[in-house]
Amino acid sequence: MKAKAWLMTAVAALALTSVSWAKPLKIGYSDYPSWTAWQIAKEKGYFQKHGVDVELVWFPIYTDSLNALNTGQIDANCQTWSDTVAPLAEGVKLTAILVNDYSWGNDGLLAKPGVTSVKDLKGKTVATELGTCDHFLLLKALEKNGLTEKDIKYKNMTVPDAAAAFLSGKVDAAVVWQPWLSQTQREGKGKMIFSSADIPYLIPDLLVVQSKVLADRSAEWQKVVDAWFDVYKFIKTNEDEAVAIISKVVEQKPSDYKVFMPGCKFADQKLNVAAFEKTDKDSSLYGSGKTIADFLKATGQIKTVPNFGPALDATYVKAAAAAQK
Repeated sequence: MKAKAWLMTAVAALALTSVSWAKPLKIGYSDYPSWTAWQIAKEKGYFQKHGVDVELVWFPIYTDSLNALNTGQIDANCQTWSDTVAPLAEGVKLTAILVNDYSWGNDGLLAKPGVTSVKDLKGKTVATELGTCDHFLLLKALEKNGLTEKDIKYKNMTVPDAAAAFLSGKVDAAVVWQPWLSQTQREGKGKMIFSSADIPYLIPDLLVVQSKVLADRSAEWQKVVDAWFDVYKFIKTNEDEAVAIISKVVEQKPSDYKVFMPGCKFADQKLNVAAFEKTDKDSSLYGSGKTIADFLKATGQIKTVPNFGPALDATYVKAAAAAQK
C-alpha cells in the first residue's frame, strides 16, 4: 500500500513538473533592431526548429521591460549591459547569456549647425538622460576631447524629451538613439559629431535571464541561443526580408527601418565567445562592465561595483560555437 501511494505521489509530482516546464519562456523585447530581430525566430520557425516554446512579450516603453525582469514578470529581457549592471549592484540575480549586438553608431551626439566638434560644446547646453548608456556616451565623448561635464551645461532629460528639445532649438546638443538620429539629420536640424562607433564594444545589447529560471530550465535556454544564431544567419543573407519582418513589429516602413541596421554590429558565435572571455578589453563584458560600473558609481547610480562572474555565463554561446565547427 505504501509503495502504491508513493508511486501515485511520484506520478502526480511528475505531472506537475511537466506542466511547469510546458510553460513558454517569456522574453521581453522592445524597439531596437537586434531585439525586434527575435520576431524572425518566431516567423521563420527557429524556436520550433530547436524545440523550445517562447512567448515574445512586447514592451512599447523600454524601461517597463527592465522593471518586468527585475520583478519576475518575465523570464528574460533584451537590454543593454549598463541597464543590467545597475540591478546587479543592488543584488538582483540576473545572468547574461548572449550578446545580440553592439551599438555601432545607433547612439550619437547631435549638435546644432555651427557646432562641428565635441570641443565646440564648451559652454553649450547638452541634454540626455542621467545614468543611461547615452549619458555614458556623452561623458566618453567629452573625455576623449579633453573636457568634462563641468565644461558644459548639462540638462537631464529623458531621451525622447532630449530629442524634442534639440529639434525645437532649446538645447545646443543632445545624445539620443535611433530613430531620432536619422530624423534630425534628415530634417537638417543638426549633425552627429560623436557616436557609439567611436567607443567600440562599450554599448553591448544582451539577452539577460533571471538566474533561477536559467538554472531550472538550462536546456531550453541553450535552444533559445541556438535559435538566435539562425536569426543572425538570416539577417546576413536576407537583410531586406529580415528588415521587412522586424519593421512590422514597430509599424514602420522597411525603407525607414533599414537605416538603423548599419548602426548594429550583430554578434555571431565568435564575437559572443570573445565577449564572455574574462579580460580587461572593451570587447569583453568583464572589461566593459567595469568601465560602465565605474561610470554608474561616479554618477551616483550605484554604490558598489558588482562581481560580474556569476552574472556572465558563457556556457550557451560556447556550446553554439562548438556545434558550428
